[in-house]
Amino acid sequence: MSKVAIIGGGVIGLCTAYYLDKEGHEVTVIDRNNITDGCSFGNMGYISPSHFIPLASPGIIRQGLKWMLSSSSPFYIQPRLNVDLIRWGLTFRKNANEQKVQENIPHLSNLLQLSRQLMNDFKNEFHDSFDMIEKGCWALYKNEKTGEHEKHLAEHAAKLGLKAEICNAQQVQSREPEVDVEVAGGVLWMDDCHLNPGKFMNALYTHLKQRGVQFLLNTEVKNFERNNGRINSVVTDEGKIKADEIIIANGSWMPVVAKMAGIHLLMQPGKGYSVVYENVEKNLQHPAILIEDRTAMTPIGRWLRIGGTMELSGHSDNILPKRVNAIYKAVKRYFPSLNISEPQANKAWFGYRPVTPDGLPYIGRHGKYSNLLFAGGHAMLGLSAAAGTGKLIEEILEKKKTSIDLSAFSVERFS
Repeated sequence: MSKVAIIGGGVIGLCTAYYLDKEGHEVTVIDRNNITDGCSFGNMGYISPSHFIPLASPGIIRQGLKWMLSSSSPFYIQPRLNVDLIRWGLTFRKNANEQKVQENIPHLSNLLQLSRQLMNDFKNEFHDSFDMIEKGCWALYKNEKTGEHEKHLAEHAAKLGLKAEICNAQQVQSREPEVDVEVAGGVLWMDDCHLNPGKFMNALYTHLKQRGVQFLLNTEVKNFERNNGRINSVVTDEGKIKADEIIIANGSWMPVVAKMAGIHLLMQPGKGYSVVYENVEKNLQHPAILIEDRTAMTPIGRWLRIGGTMELSGHSDNILPKRVNAIYKAVKRYFPSLNISEPQANKAWFGYRPVTPDGLPYIGRHGKYSNLLFAGGHAMLGLSAAAGTGKLIEEILEKKKTSIDLSAFSVERFS
């Protein structure tokens, strides 16, 4: 049995704690906040094997150049002279080519499908206390060019063992009887599911507390004590935590903590926004991604969350009202009869997605220290890949054969 310190109490950190605790390790979770907010709470709640195309792809570069300076577009870079951002951007561009995408697809798909399988175990163990709904997710489009691309993805997905139904406008409308749908068509990704992420986090936290996992909340990591290629303890503002194994899993703040160990990680925080509506009288029956507008919708009963955007503006707490309003306007373009009010920007939630230069996470040990592991950088797929990532970290630490090949997720691949 090892003493394990996990830095980061988001969904990746808690899933990792779950699998390590299950194997009998003594686990301490350290988080700078109190585990009631952050990207693990305000995201769209998707478990999406369908998202097997890495974020760094030729299409995103072309579209991103059109959008990047518009403060109301789905993708926005705040103009600034920042060395880390420039390095990240150059590496992103280098990886956003067709050859690299095709190399990375099987690895990302394997991780997502592993996680999807493991989520069924969580659903059963926690008696579906987090509203996991398994009836697929829409990818809806308003123009046929987008539709052709989605149909091509569906064909590719079939080779990966995924199921998708291609629907015309009438077929989409027949599956959404409560709202008017204005689309050219859609693909219903049948393997995807969705849940309430806040309830999932609370279920994990409660379970781990009952199991005796220690939580040091509102605790800031300040440094590491290191000796002979090992980290002996984590230095926090509340004292030192000695551990046999250290796991850094703190989302978009990962480069900050890695730097304390003398490691430079390429990662940028990608801000996203969401808004919640309660008691929506006539709601969607399925979650939906509005392809052209990069907007997502998550219905659970009469509850609805809408969200989206990718804003590279650093860890800035500023809310851009135009971006919040753009999400609302996109929803109304696709679902004009949906009775939701225009959101107030100051009521919107925002969080930071950890974005690597190739759209793949960092999972595994770092060669600089024999007892340091990383688990993060999943961009918009944190919840989708959390269970699989936690399981893989447990397998690495236990020196087991890993469930999938981890070579594409090497922490040192950009060193």
